[in-house]
Amino acid sequence: MEMPTPNAEILARKERVVSRLMEVLPADAVIHDERETRAYECDALTAYRCPPMVAVLPSTTREVSAVLRICHQEGVPVVPRGSGTSLAGGALPTADSVILGIARMNDVIETDYENRVIRVQTGRTNLSVTGAVEEEGFFYAPDPSSQLACAIAGNIAMNSGGAHCLKYGVTTNNLMGVTMVMMDGEVVEIGGAHLDAGGLDLLGLICGSEGQLGVVTEATLRILPKPEGARPVLMGFDDNEVAGACVSDIIKAGVLPVAIEFMDRPCIEATEAFAKAGYPMCEALLIVEVEGSEAEIDHQLGLIMQIARRHNPVELRESKSAEESAKIWLGRKSAFGAMGQINDYMCLDGTIPVSSLPMVLRRIGEMSEEFGLKVGNVFHAGDGNMHPLILFDANKPGDLELCEEFGAEILKLCVEAGGCLTGEHGVGIEKRDLMHVQYAPEDLEAQMAVKDVFDPGWLLNPAKVFPLDASDARRQVAIAAE
Repeated sequence: MEMPTPNAEILARKERVVSRLMEVLPADAVIHDERETRAYECDALTAYRCPPMVAVLPSTTREVSAVLRICHQEGVPVVPRGSGTSLAGGALPTADSVILGIARMNDVIETDYENRVIRVQTGRTNLSVTGAVEEEGFFYAPDPSSQLACAIAGNIAMNSGGAHCLKYGVTTNNLMGVTMVMMDGEVVEIGGAHLDAGGLDLLGLICGSEGQLGVVTEATLRILPKPEGARPVLMGFDDNEVAGACVSDIIKAGVLPVAIEFMDRPCIEATEAFAKAGYPMCEALLIVEVEGSEAEIDHQLGLIMQIARRHNPVELRESKSAEESAKIWLGRKSAFGAMGQINDYMCLDGTIPVSSLPMVLRRIGEMSEEFGLKVGNVFHAGDGNMHPLILFDANKPGDLELCEEFGAEILKLCVEAGGCLTGEHGVGIEKRDLMHVQYAPEDLEAQMAVKDVFDPGWLLNPAKVFPLDASDARRQVAIAAE
């Protein structure tokens, strides 16, 4: 499909904005050629694409502040972008927007092992934070599947988790402070390298705000001493519901594994073909990992395997070496890439109470039959963070729309079960028009009132999070008030 030709007014505005941006950034940090801006037309939710007007790549907080000040004065929307790994369209631009990418902001600013904190620029990738401290025996706990590529900025925006969030929590539990630039260019410090900040918990407000309130350029993160040891056990079951019941029983027993991961047959088959991790060909597979001293590990795994045996597993395999542990995790870490090799898919992340796992898995299976689309389930079972992968054919007319309809029904099911629309991927554009399923009008109004305070012009990350008609109305009110 050919892009419409911009009119003279739009071209003149772009020329003026580019000229001003060139005054505060190096020439190679302002990307305005139409062919080059296409590199920023989407994130990992590739079903939707729109090249931005301009993309900028600042290297410092000062440069970010200068960019935002110019965009604020020009009334230009700004879309913050980390590494572009968002699965919810969180970094999707609009045609009149400036993409503000922080990929060049990847320095370690300060490391304090005595107080167990590290301060980094937020363009630094998740895994490289651990890489900066592991020689001293420390690590950064949140570990999204995309941790090799995803940026700390995006982790903060979406409050990302990962396989080990059951024990260590998600980003908000490991974030201590931020440097944030407001839409008008003002730089603010929130929280810091201490246990708790005085006054209102603004840090809790920022984490998970999806770039709606400001651009986070630096972050103070909690680092932890590496555990003495860790060991997983692999369990195979003949039924999804039985596996779900086993997860529920482990949690009810008061055992706290560091991770409980779930995969069903479609995912098992795909990952075996892709990674050859040696998984059993069964209906459902659990990976349960514990950590601590050898005595602690033996005790915890003994209890967990005792619970598993009550559910008649077809396979129960405890790792005996670091090599076996790596192989058990290999398939799980490869699952998303493996599924992508066999078909297009849409990945959801509704969250449910652990006790509802058996019922929700059964209903997803029934809905799969009703919609005629296959589903692969792979998720963080310990905290009920579902990741159904709905398979569809992007080249088949109507398949994407059917997939979206199916996905909406799964997310509604999660809310009905007592859960919520998103666990770690965020709302973005994917779930914005489902927000009314979880929130009453007055709840949404309260959330939008917060954005009014931080971004009264509604210029930051437009068309995300809030139902489109509501955010458009808010933007029109802001324009009329100018």
